[in-house]
Amino acid sequence: MKNNYISIIVPIYNAEKYLNKCIDSLLNQTKKELEIILINDGSTDNSEKIIKSYNDKRIIYYKNKNQGIGKTRNFGIEKATGKYIMFVDSDDYLKEDACEKLYKKAEKENLDLVICNFYRVVNNENIEENLPYFQNASLKENSNILLDVNLAPWNKLYKTTLIKNNNIRFIENLKYEDAPFVVETIDKAEKIGKIQDYLNYYVIHDNSETTIRDEKVFDILEIIDKIYNYFKDNKNIQKTLETLIVSMIANYNIQQRVQIDKDTANKFIDESFDYLRKHYPNYKKNSYFKKQNLFRRLIEKNKRLTKLYCSIYRLKSKKI
Repeated sequence: MKNNYISIIVPIYNAEKYLNKCIDSLLNQTKKELEIILINDGSTDNSEKIIKSYNDKRIIYYKNKNQGIGKTRNFGIEKATGKYIMFVDSDDYLKEDACEKLYKKAEKENLDLVICNFYRVVNNENIEENLPYFQNASLKENSNILLDVNLAPWNKLYKTTLIKNNNIRFIENLKYEDAPFVVETIDKAEKIGKIQDYLNYYVIHDNSETTIRDEKVFDILEIIDKIYNYFKDNKNIQKTLETLIVSMIANYNIQQRVQIDKDTANKFIDESFDYLRKHYPNYKKNSYFKKQNLFRRLIEKNKRLTKLYCSIYRLKSKKI
C-alpha cells in the first residue's frame, strides 16, 4: 500500500462531453501523490480517445465491457493501492485543493472517513450544499451522522482499510447502489470527521438520471429495505433509522412529479406508502415532517395528496 497516496476511482461511460474537465481537475490537484484509476465501462463514444490523450504516470487506465457503475466501482476498489480512496463521477470535478485538505484532515485527526461540503452545479451555477457540521465521532457516539451526511460516495475520503478490511462493496445491478455503501462505511468507521470547505462539484444535467424518473425508481424501495435490514437489530439507531427511511421515501414520492409515466408514478407512490405503513405505522408523527413547511408536510403525509400534487405538476410542465 502506498502510504501517502489517494486512489481516485472514476467510472466512465460515454462521458466525452465532460471527461476532460473531470480529469484535468484531478491532475491539477495540489496534492500530487495520487493514483487516478480511470475505468472505461464499455463506452461507445470518444471517451477512450480522450483518456489516451493524457500522458501522466499517475493515470491507470482499465477498459472493461459494460457492467454498470456498481460493479465498476467495485473493480476500482480491488485495484486501489493508496492509503485512502475517493470516488469521482466522470461528469463531476474537484476543487484544486480538495485532495490535500481531505488528506490532511484525515491524517492529523486519525479519521477513517472525512466528509466535505459540495457545490451542486445546475446550468453552470454553483449552488452551495452545506451539510450540518459535527464533531469527530463514530455513528455509535452520534447517530445523527446518518441523517447529516448525503448518501453519495463522492465528497468523501475513505481510509482504504475501512473499505477493504470490512469487505464493503457497492450493490451491483441496482440503481441507487451507492446509499448502502455509504451507510455501511459510516457504520463501520471508528472516527468520522467533517470539513467545512466546498471541495466537490456535483454536476446535474438536463434529462439526466438525477432530473428524471423512470421505472428504475422501484429499485430505491429495495435499496431502502437493504438499509432497514442492515440496521434492524441495532437498537441504538432505530429512531434515526426511521427518520432516514421516512425522509428517503417522502423525497422519492415527491420526485414522481417528474416521472415519465403517470401510472408508474402512482404505482410507486402506492408501494412506498405501503412500505411505510408496514414498517412504521406511526410514520406521520416522525420528526422529519416537523422540519418541512406546512404545505409540504400535508402532501408528504398523505398518499392522495402526493398523487394529486405530482399530477398537477406534470400537467403544468406539459403546458410550458
